[in-house]
Amino acid sequence: MDSVSANIAEGFGRYGKKDKIRFYRIAYGSMTECLDLNEKAKVRKLITKEEYDYIFNELQKLPKSINSLIKYTNEKLTI
Repeated sequence: MDSVSANIAEGFGRYGKKDKIRFYRIAYGSMTECLDLNEKAKVRKLITKEEYDYIFNELQKLPKSINSLIKYTNEKLTI
């Protein structure tokens, strides 16, 4: 999960639109990786069903947020 926020932060710190969006897309990929890892943790009984559900529900909020960030960056930045 740290990778998601780290890539968003790195993208935010970049100057060029393409570079920013590249890091936001990497963050999106990291988010899908988190979904996979959450599933594996459940199957391996490393987390409870309640923990799994909580993490899953929180991760489901991210695609829309990341896509909005990409869209905003693409539309508002000129460089």
